[in-house]
Amino acid sequence: MTAMRSKFSSRNSAQHATSSNLPTRFDDMEMRDVWVMYQADSTEELRNFLIEKFLHLVRYNAERIYQRLPDEVDLEDLMSAGLFGLMDAIDAYDLDRGVKFETYCAPRIRGAILDELRSMDWVPRLVRHRTSKVDSAKQQIQMELGRKATDKEVASRLEIDKNEFVKYKRDSSSVSVTSITRKCYQSEGSRELREIDVIKDEHQSSPVKLIQRQDLKELMTKGLTRAERLIVVLYYYEGMTMKEIGTTLDLSESRVSQMHSSILARLKAQMQHRMRELEPVKQV
Repeated sequence: MTAMRSKFSSRNSAQHATSSNLPTRFDDMEMRDVWVMYQADSTEELRNFLIEKFLHLVRYNAERIYQRLPDEVDLEDLMSAGLFGLMDAIDAYDLDRGVKFETYCAPRIRGAILDELRSMDWVPRLVRHRTSKVDSAKQQIQMELGRKATDKEVASRLEIDKNEFVKYKRDSSSVSVTSITRKCYQSEGSRELREIDVIKDEHQSSPVKLIQRQDLKELMTKGLTRAERLIVVLYYYEGMTMKEIGTTLDLSESRVSQMHSSILARLKAQMQHRMRELEPVKQV
């Protein structure tokens, strides 16, 4: 049964959960007579007819549950799960009890959909229960006091000690998962923006900053000799020590330090004359 459920829970399988609208020899019969025939002889033809007859109930219940779920849940997957509930209801329905099939099958369809959602949920039910209790306590305290509840107040409302509340809070912080392919917000055009489209890449260098860095490097080294320019680049951009720079340029460490001090003094004087070049351009 698990293998069949996995098979039918895919989008491609769910697309078959639509009525074919093809005429059958049972269309003109009373539904009671159809049920009597099915309970006497459960043929595949009759079963398929009953599935298509009540398939709209699957969509109706799936859509109602879907409205309360996040965007990453697929409606077609819910319908696939609900289809199993409908088939179970058809097999277990007892005409002699005098209950309408529509009334009888609705809880089974919803139950099958909810079972499928629970199987898809990676968070244990105990953690969900604790999270619900914490959220409920926070809302009650906020309504009573008109402000956000403190951890101490929530723990007191739940009648648990500090260490136990820390466990509750830690568990509740890990129950929310967001898909990076979910819809972020509607753009001005017809294209929908997803979370992955607006996530900032912290490891990607900004082209503007790279240009600014290059311009500053050229400004700082302008008017310097080759040795002085290398000292600035190796010390500030490559992170080398005075000793390492001296070895590279075949100079003593003290000489590199002396040249470095002279360069800083000259650059400071040069920057004072170029302050206007470094000021941001005013928008007209």
